[in-house]
Amino acid sequence: MREPVCAYIAVGANVGDARQAACNAIAAIGRLPGVALRRQSSLYRTAPLDSSGPDYVNAVVEVATRLTAPELLALLQRLETEAGRERPYRNAPRTLDLDLLLYGTGRIDSAVLVVPHPRMRERAFVLVPLAEIAPSRVSTDELARVASQRIEALPPASLVP
Repeated sequence: MREPVCAYIAVGANVGDARQAACNAIAAIGRLPGVALRRQSSLYRTAPLDSSGPDYVNAVVEVATRLTAPELLALLQRLETEAGRERPYRNAPRTLDLDLLLYGTGRIDSAVLVVPHPRMRERAFVLVPLAEIAPSRVSTDELARVASQRIEALPPASLVP
């Protein structure tokens, strides 16, 4: 049996109830076969970047997985489809967006998957939540380079008895 690999996944949504979609996606990631949810960042509200539509709700999760990176990506894309994700054009508003950011120390450059994610170091909506749960993965210089991008932590959801 494969040893577990630490992977980081970005979660985002800006169509419909984006906050609920992000929370549902995080829970669904934790239920995937061969995946164990280790940590999750706070939820953040961010302005669309290279996209349009309303503000996004974003987070990053850390998982331990025995799946290969392509297997994990396939399951993440299935969750997107189940959440109603459509891809009418590049960077269209979305009900759910799940990006595999890091997969162990691996580097992958294929037609369907590039890891580390090629644009993650340019995006506050990835770097800020990633720094929250894995500070050693993000430098202060990287955070300074995205400081002009609007991002705010959302208050935790209130618990309903």
